[in-house]
Amino acid sequence: MMDMAMVETGMSRDGAKAPMVLHVFPSFAVGGAQVRFAALANRFKTRWRHAVLPLDGNDACAARIDAGIPFAVLPPPDLGGLGFARRVLRIGALLRQWRPDVLVTGNWGSMEWVIARRAAPGIRHLHIEDGFGPDEAETQLRRRVLMRRWALRDSTVILPSTRLRRLAREEWQLPPKALHYIPNGVDTARFRPDGPAAVLGPPGEGPLIGTVAALRPEKGLDRLLRSCAILLRTGSVFRLVVVGGGPERHALERLSEDLGLQGHVHFAGALPDPAAAYRAFDIFALSSSTEQMPFSVLEAMASGLPVVSTDVGDVRAMLAGENLAHIAPLDDVAFAAALRPLVEDATRRRALGLANRAKALRDFDQEAMFQAHAALIDGARSG
Repeated sequence: MMDMAMVETGMSRDGAKAPMVLHVFPSFAVGGAQVRFAALANRFKTRWRHAVLPLDGNDACAARIDAGIPFAVLPPPDLGGLGFARRVLRIGALLRQWRPDVLVTGNWGSMEWVIARRAAPGIRHLHIEDGFGPDEAETQLRRRVLMRRWALRDSTVILPSTRLRRLAREEWQLPPKALHYIPNGVDTARFRPDGPAAVLGPPGEGPLIGTVAALRPEKGLDRLLRSCAILLRTGSVFRLVVVGGGPERHALERLSEDLGLQGHVHFAGALPDPAAAYRAFDIFALSSSTEQMPFSVLEAMASGLPVVSTDVGDVRAMLAGENLAHIAPLDDVAFAAALRPLVEDATRRRALGLANRAKALRDFDQEAMFQAHAALIDGARSG
């Protein structure tokens, strides 16, 4: 049964019971989409009542929800042993029982809930597609294209990148009026160059290269380590810190030892205040094999950092023009070559950091993102 006690008390500003929004996440671990939701909930306080259903049971991002927000994390329903059709029927029955005012789903991992909502007519539906796992990093899987084309044809769909918008139009063939391009935004008051910095990185000399990422295969952190090993062999002096946790940590630590990076790299794990971590960095590195509009790049830009990145998603459109020379293809040698000039030139690091900060202030307003999402939650189309 769904325990709604923590969210039933939420009232809107006019005293009426606020709308109930059920958010289905493949995982509520700390990540871009989850942090965006937490910021949205905190921004609008009691405008809605929120129930979050993490399908993997991971609710780590719940710690980012402020006290006083009508909010509950729900245990995943037991669907073990059921085939696809029976799972969808069971989910549909749950939706009819729970009757949220709005259902918000995210990415492929929640697609069964997108399909099942058809068995609960009248529930307004909003789907947010933030990107893909390693199985779709290179190309779209045909069966998933067809499923999205059918399941999302009458939903309100939010897309944070121009690549996703193009895919939704051209491959998924969704109606243009259903698609809403909302770029991610960043809290430039929190992520800024001045302020307390975390104490990070291994001791020693040289600029600190930093990355903030979940330690998963698609983040390409093995590429970052191999690129740094190339720099080390060619005489560059630097330190590297990896902020974040995840299933790849032990494998990455072993790889760093095999590459001879002992003493040059530190795995810091997840940190409670990533803003302070960015202020400790001299260079931010994104080595992912797939992204769309990564929050980490926005946070690095707002923090006044130069960015070295693989050429993924909308990164080329996000960064200041001066920084574009440091975007690299998915290649270890090329990534090392993009890093090297920034490792060796502090003046260039400062100039690119200032340009990126200015672009973040100008183009990636967090409040604009909040208001656009809120308008769609309030007016999402019925299924």
